[in-house]
Amino acid sequence: MAHDAGTDTPELTAGDGVRRRDFINIAAASAAGVGGVVTLLPLISQMAPSADVLAESSVEIDISQIKPGQAIKGVFRKQPVFIRNLTPAEVAEANKVPTGSLRDPQSLAERTKPGKENWLITMGVCTHLGCVPLGAGEGEVKGEFGGYFCPCHGSHYDTAARIRKGPAPTNLEVPEYAFNSDTVVKIG
Repeated sequence: MAHDAGTDTPELTAGDGVRRRDFINIAAASAAGVGGVVTLLPLISQMAPSADVLAESSVEIDISQIKPGQAIKGVFRKQPVFIRNLTPAEVAEANKVPTGSLRDPQSLAERTKPGKENWLITMGVCTHLGCVPLGAGEGEVKGEFGGYFCPCHGSHYDTAARIRKGPAPTNLEVPEYAFNSDTVVKIG
């Protein structure tokens, strides 16, 4: 029996050696991985947007002075944005248009927030070639459908800023936005 104990010892030693080698390999690979992350972290963080860029990534606009039927132009990410307070008649007009008849089918409800269907917020950039449509300013031409008119190539948008006539392929874009209160909207 003493002989059996002697033969067991070399097998245990060989098994322990493999386990130590595996541990050393894993430890070395882990150290290299941590070192790589520590080296890359400053390089990646320098590519993050600066504070002034982050400040432009959202904008708060006071909408308390916009009367029903009026619109204002704002700026969001260095591009014009239109904020329109639709009248009940404009809301009804937009809702009675069958979405199946539209080039870019969207209902007014899909373009506004629940409970705030009268507030239409869109980018003020024509989806054809990027001109700024008319219709948000006092006395500007609103086109054949009472919304916006792009003077560059003749695109007409309705009161829900949906393309109805002309070369523009899609509706005016609705940016991400939320109402902070009844009088302030945050875009972005």
